[in-house]
Amino acid sequence: MKSYELRGPNGIDGLTLVDKPVPTPGSGEVLVRLKAATLNYRDLLTIKGGYGSRQKFPLIPVSDGAGVVESVGPDVSAFSPGDRVIGSFFEDWISGEPTEAKMRTALGGGVDGVLTQYRVFRARSLVRTPEHLSDIEAAALPCAGLTAWNAVVKLGNLKPGQTILTQGTGGVSIFALQFAKLCGARVIATSSSDAKIERLKMIGADVALNYKDTPDWGKRARELTGRGVDLVVEVGGVGTLNESIRATRIGGTIAFIGVLAGPPPPELRLPLMVMQQQRLEGVTVGSVEDLQALVDAIAINRMKPVIDKTFSFDRAKQALTYMASGAHFGKVAIAID
Repeated sequence: MKSYELRGPNGIDGLTLVDKPVPTPGSGEVLVRLKAATLNYRDLLTIKGGYGSRQKFPLIPVSDGAGVVESVGPDVSAFSPGDRVIGSFFEDWISGEPTEAKMRTALGGGVDGVLTQYRVFRARSLVRTPEHLSDIEAAALPCAGLTAWNAVVKLGNLKPGQTILTQGTGGVSIFALQFAKLCGARVIATSSSDAKIERLKMIGADVALNYKDTPDWGKRARELTGRGVDLVVEVGGVGTLNESIRATRIGGTIAFIGVLAGPPPPELRLPLMVMQQQRLEGVTVGSVEDLQALVDAIAINRMKPVIDKTFSFDRAKQALTYMASGAHFGKVAIAID
């Protein structure tokens, strides 16, 4: 089988396509022929060596994949050859609260990922693909989809009639917009591109702000709502946190997810957060149980992820370079088979 390997933190050019034997599933395991993968900003950090000391080399990168069961090991009754499945981001976070041990098993970081033709998964870390989704669409769910789901639904507890603010047009932000509309919420979205703003409106954004034209977009969001938004899905990190604090109502929540916007400003508005009794909630993907809840909701509502562009397996490096450019709207995918 063909697999991409990182031999060290050498960046995209350091990815090497190698031949490996097809693994055999053991007790409680499933061999999956991977059909598709999708990319996250976290994958770029991993490939550049910026994702912490848990990275071990050589490493097969990329966390999000979907495919078809090829064979099952002893004691596996939940799946059969031919079943379409999705792999969970954390292999050992089945349910409950996160722990250090559970979070060591992140695909494409703590353990090998999915940029390979075959991979053995623990049966308990797989969920079935909704029938209405293609393998490429299903591969968008494990990291970006589940992170947005937990930010909006589980931890964000968004209610009908409330208002959410999303940032940009990456996978998490687009999913957050879609889930917010399923919840009956109003969405204020931001982007630096007028063309992308029009697309955000087409998929449900009630208001879209160009943050280059409106650098004080947090203040503008507060004006638009009269009191501030109920929830911000913060993917920029400390670089955008000040405006998120300004945008959020008294008692509101900021779901803190990403690090896209660079270094912090000279002075963070943390006193304002305290005075307004806002809640800053870190969101790191979720459990297999959470992924199943997400998949069930998507199946019932027949929701489809937004896929920007799909690259062939032999053009995986180009896919990563394209994602790094920030030109995408939604998910960047790789067709493995």
